[in-house]
Amino acid sequence: MNLSEKEMKQEKAYLDATLDVIRGKISKLGQELYEREDKVQEFQKFIWDSKADMDPTEMKNMILANDTEVMLMQNKGKYLQKLYRIQDNPYFGSMTFQDEDEQNKIYIGITHVEDEENDIYLVNDWRSPICSMFYDYEVGPAKYKAPGGEVEGEILCKRQFNIKDGKIVRVFDNNLNIDDELLQEVLATESSDKMKNIVNTIQQEQNAIIRNIEDKNLIVQGIAGSGKTSVALHRIAFLLYKIENLTSNNVLIFSPNQIFSEYISNVLPELGEDNTMQTTFHDFLTTYTSEFKDVESFTNFIERYYKYTETNEELVRYKQSDQVITDLNNYVKDFIDKAHFTEDIVNKDYSITKEELDDLLKDRFNKMLFFERLDLIGEKLSNNYYNGNKSKARSIRSQLVKILNTSLDFKTIYKNFFYSKFFKESFKGTITDEEIDEMIKRKTINYEDACLFTYLKSLLKGFDYRGMIKQVVIDEAQDYSKLQYIIIKNIFKKANFTILGDINQTINPYYKYDSLEILKDVFKSGTNYLELRKTYRSSPEIIEHTNKILGLNHVSAIRKSENKPVIFRDETNLKDNLINDVTNLKKVSKSVAIITKTDDESEYLYELLKKDIPDLSLLNSNSVGFNKEMIVIPSYVAKGLEFDSAIIYTDKINKYKETEKYLYYVACTRSQHQLIIYNQK
Repeated sequence: MNLSEKEMKQEKAYLDATLDVIRGKISKLGQELYEREDKVQEFQKFIWDSKADMDPTEMKNMILANDTEVMLMQNKGKYLQKLYRIQDNPYFGSMTFQDEDEQNKIYIGITHVEDEENDIYLVNDWRSPICSMFYDYEVGPAKYKAPGGEVEGEILCKRQFNIKDGKIVRVFDNNLNIDDELLQEVLATESSDKMKNIVNTIQQEQNAIIRNIEDKNLIVQGIAGSGKTSVALHRIAFLLYKIENLTSNNVLIFSPNQIFSEYISNVLPELGEDNTMQTTFHDFLTTYTSEFKDVESFTNFIERYYKYTETNEELVRYKQSDQVITDLNNYVKDFIDKAHFTEDIVNKDYSITKEELDDLLKDRFNKMLFFERLDLIGEKLSNNYYNGNKSKARSIRSQLVKILNTSLDFKTIYKNFFYSKFFKESFKGTITDEEIDEMIKRKTINYEDACLFTYLKSLLKGFDYRGMIKQVVIDEAQDYSKLQYIIIKNIFKKANFTILGDINQTINPYYKYDSLEILKDVFKSGTNYLELRKTYRSSPEIIEHTNKILGLNHVSAIRKSENKPVIFRDETNLKDNLINDVTNLKKVSKSVAIITKTDDESEYLYELLKKDIPDLSLLNSNSVGFNKEMIVIPSYVAKGLEFDSAIIYTDKINKYKETEKYLYYVACTRSQHQLIIYNQK
């Protein structure tokens, strides 16, 4: 609904008044920070010059006062940065809310703006409790949870703004239905190199996940294009706002690869928050497998299958299974049960029999991890005979290791698992001694072996607990096995988890979830399973095709039809065909991706086309920075990314098979507007 001339005049006046307050705050805060910095430096110099004359208590109080002043400056500095970001675009929506006491018009933006003189908020932070109604309700009855309890009332009007350079470009009243004008306008825009925030178009089902603080852990199943990653990042921003003393340094994101990490790097800063710590599970594994020079990446692990270079698929499938968890647990238990000392320790200072040592190992310290038991025995004997000398304790431990009946070399322990009854009873395929030796001798440990090796090592030595991390976000959750979740859960024992994925976008050919809800068995109590059922990425024509790939019928398309059917091609002259398609797509698309099945195909097409398409880039699992305008990329690296248009290419003799349909689905669901598919009729 268009606004009347009077209403538009009022809105322009409110915007001008808000901008004046923001600019005043920027000027005032900038001057204040400049003056405070000088004072802090003077104060620090005074402390340094006077430290010889101060008693410890006085010095401690002075340092505490300095730290408090520095923290206050940092907080004001962060708020100043937020004001800079919104100085030309302070809010994106408003609502008029009537409760039992009064009527208020609430403007909603990235951060709050307070007019101290009149004691009012000109702009409310989108994360504040009252703003939840903007996302959850249409015009009519509404309620929100305030600090003092639930507040009920009625939304009389909802309004959305498009503000640019301090001017209102568009403003309209709406009910924020799923087909509302602003959402369709946003969906119609071209994609960019970096993911953008969606704070002005968050939908009700997304908002329920973003603001959930009742559950310790959330497991989210979301179909392709449902905004899982955006929801995760906005949830982080909300938690940083809501939870006292939670900072970006307390949050860790597991992402599929470095390209994806770069792609999402703008969202939190756009929301006024610092980027969090990020890692891939591959990087994580390298810290636990120092016995090997390197760890195979997840994408290289996947490539082995799709390039048909894996020689023992049955063995890899077993190593990725849930059964191997039970077998490793039983193997480690058996290893510990059978471990014993073969000799007495006799020297000039003391003597202790092997039976007494076994008693310490099996009974006295039986509740401790196996490697800790040896440390504790060494410490106990050192306490008894050497007044707790730490050097003697280490020496005794070394002696204990020598008289154990088994090797404590982790490579040897892992190797012996494949000769154990637990392995032989479960694995029905064949494996040779040469294969077992090769597994251990290679410098780079295979990805599937690195997961098992890390778990086995942790069962004996302990998981490296990281207490600083309070919130863990795992994206592309379907590509992690149950064993990987067990490892992560044990390392971040006290953290809360937000886990997001789509079982239909599984690219791991050896592991498939029927439902992510099964992960509730790993994370136990306080865990909730939710679903995102609407897709905002692709056109109805593209969704109709991708549904057919997997036989889906539950996907709800939000983007309006563009009347651009999916195009199927059989290559005739590949180079000319692709150049022609790319040329036509670039006329209407900012970003175009040629998505291949394997990295070999990507490299081939890049070499074929690079002279004729000068801005063409090749992306692989080792890429970091990238430009999305025109790229060639393997399907398993394209996960999580989206493009205006996509060309799906496979060689005529290398079509996606029925067993590879999930990878094909991932490739096709990357496109927003136009999809061309080669050799896949």
